[in-house]
Amino acid sequence: MPEAYARPGLRRAPAGAGRRVRRDGVPLAARADAGLLGFDRPRRPQPLRAGAASRQPLHSAMRPRTVLLALVLALAAPARGDEACVPVGTWRAPGGAPLAAADVLRRATQASVVLLGETHDSAEHHRWQLQVLAALHTQRPNMVIGFESFPRRVQGALDRWVAGELSEADFLAQSDWRNVWRMDPQLYLPLFHFARMNRIPMLALNVDSGLTRAITQKGYDGVPPDRREGVGRPAPPTDAYVDWLLSIWARHEHAGAQGAPADRDNPEFRRFVESQQTWDRAMAEALAAATRRPGAPLVVGVMGVGHIRQGFGVPHQLRALGLTHVVSLLPWDRGAACAELVAGLADAVFGVAAPAAPGATDRPRLGVYLETVPEGVRIREVEPGSVADAAGLRAGDVVVEMAARPAREAGDLAAVVARQAPGTWLPLKVKRGAETLELVAKFPAPAQ
Repeated sequence: MPEAYARPGLRRAPAGAGRRVRRDGVPLAARADAGLLGFDRPRRPQPLRAGAASRQPLHSAMRPRTVLLALVLALAAPARGDEACVPVGTWRAPGGAPLAAADVLRRATQASVVLLGETHDSAEHHRWQLQVLAALHTQRPNMVIGFESFPRRVQGALDRWVAGELSEADFLAQSDWRNVWRMDPQLYLPLFHFARMNRIPMLALNVDSGLTRAITQKGYDGVPPDRREGVGRPAPPTDAYVDWLLSIWARHEHAGAQGAPADRDNPEFRRFVESQQTWDRAMAEALAAATRRPGAPLVVGVMGVGHIRQGFGVPHQLRALGLTHVVSLLPWDRGAACAELVAGLADAVFGVAAPAAPGATDRPRLGVYLETVPEGVRIREVEPGSVADAAGLRAGDVVVEMAARPAREAGDLAAVVARQAPGTWLPLKVKRGAETLELVAKFPAPAQ
């Protein structure tokens, strides 16, 4: 469930330990719909644009039948001096030694479930995912690919897409992409086309943001069973997971602003933990169910890093469901802090480096978290120092028009912001209580 940043590919914010917002997940708040606590290690957030389940060692001996596939998995980029942790194009065991690509592949193809992490708005991460999927598919063609980016209610659209019945535009419309994920679809379409080309079933892993939001507000038991979308009670979190979430919670401005102590017994914090666990549980249950399909397919989950790292999230819930043969693989960005490459982060990480885009400029960033309401598009949070902040937008404002066009849902505002050129102004009509205000969002001109 992506962060509602108004930029092309609005993403959902979750975050890295000690950082307020991260690219693969939510703003650090007790808002389940705001994002998974996805903490891609090294990348600083650009907000407002728009653990291993198995402990078996990965052996280093390369088997002949997987040598060719090793070439598929290993990129040809040479190691550089700033890639001391994980040279680009190589695999490494976190906290351990380099790994042969063929051995990573062999281990993954023998698993019941493979989890592929991502920072949602990283094109390079999605290229890496496609590369791994292609290699796995050569060994285990009976495959199912699950995506965090889709809630269960749009499963029919995924089925029709794989069957070749929908165009890209129809697929994105019927899957409600711009409202349920809000990322640039071009980031994910190569993955979707790979599934369609090979008739690999695609699985909607997620739940609607309304469920996780309700749990954040009321707790798991406070949501009636018939409103839980069939998601069972999550397995209790590990102490390490709670400590990790608490360290994030303690740094979030909401905890301090409300005067609530940042401790394990804080009721708001406990509900926050429950919402994150329910999110993990929903995806784990969908993945586990897919393993029971005819022929015992290899089930691959594509999701944010924060649901995978240290085995805290989805891997922990899979183990509770009886699935212990799970392999977690993550991309590792060049320049990431080596201190974060600790044992247990995942079974293996792969070094990546996004290519430079000469002449490219940052797309407009408004700086808000959004939600669709009957009246229009509500601003849930405004990032300090952002374009929205300078324009006078406040949390609780409802945008009803942008550039004289009606704002009916969050995706409308995201699309308009995505089309704004640097240095232009975007007029907004906003309801604030009984008042109707006209504000102007002024996007800065590109640096000279």
